[in-house]
Amino acid sequence: MSTQQVIILGINGHIGHNAAKAFVAAGWDVTGYGRSNRHPIEGVRFVKGDADDVEALRAAIGEIDVVVNALNLPYHQWDNGRMEAQAERVLAALGKSGKTMLFPGNIYNYAATDRVVTPDLPQHPQTPRGAIRVQVEKVFSAAAQRGDIQLIILRAGDFYGPNNTFDWFDLAMLSEAGKGKLKLMGARGIGHAWAYLPDLGRAFEKLAWHRKELGASENFHFAGHYVTPEDLETAIVAAAPVRLKVSMFPRWIFGAIGLVNPMMREVGKMAYLWENPMELRDPRLDAILGPGFATPFDAAIKATVVPFFAAERKAA
Repeated sequence: MSTQQVIILGINGHIGHNAAKAFVAAGWDVTGYGRSNRHPIEGVRFVKGDADDVEALRAAIGEIDVVVNALNLPYHQWDNGRMEAQAERVLAALGKSGKTMLFPGNIYNYAATDRVVTPDLPQHPQTPRGAIRVQVEKVFSAAAQRGDIQLIILRAGDFYGPNNTFDWFDLAMLSEAGKGKLKLMGARGIGHAWAYLPDLGRAFEKLAWHRKELGASENFHFAGHYVTPEDLETAIVAAAPVRLKVSMFPRWIFGAIGLVNPMMREVGKMAYLWENPMELRDPRLDAILGPGFATPFDAAIKATVVPFFAAERKAA
């Protein structure tokens, strides 16, 4: 049997990087597409190109049947139709090829009152960012319904993982770990959906492998680790090589910084995600992934925290 091929658009991002590793580990022929090969992965053939260049995208995709669309824009650049325009460029590059496109969704599509978030739950976004995400998915879904592509959306919570940057661990919770401080995200007693990136990457590969058993347009929800700040505290404190003084991260700081920083201003508008329990569930995806798929929470936290402290010591 010939090796299956996949191209990762946005190879340097959180999703792109971890999905690429998962596809390589599973034996796929993997191509990565991006402006630079910032984080080279053994076994990935890199193609340099701009996501705004439809012809370059089309040439890079070529005869590859599976496309992981991990492209994204900086958080404060989502509006004015830019996210939708990016989606349309990818679709233009794919044409009416019938190729499979896997796309990472998030929980912004749902309201704070949605306590258990399943794939069949109606989407009622609570913020402008949520409305943008809904519209982007509609653009892709319309293409799938026309038969232009097969669409597989995999929705997940907040990312974390080993050697990952620009997430809540390095930006907030462990930002002062060098001073022996842990600042927990969330509200005490309230569960929050977290996605361990190596597991999420493997979930993308599993869905790609099973794509011929799936419909034209699919929406899956990745449960990940649904935990409270207390659960985070226990796991992080146990994994950390130093004693940590624990407090809650002051979320009002987003508003203060947002007065001069557009990105933080937009982040602050998503506070409802931390104040309300919103659990992703999907028995159908669980059946595809199989029992014992997820890395145990304590092990995932340890794998994330230990390299962080090692990097801190090296920097010091």
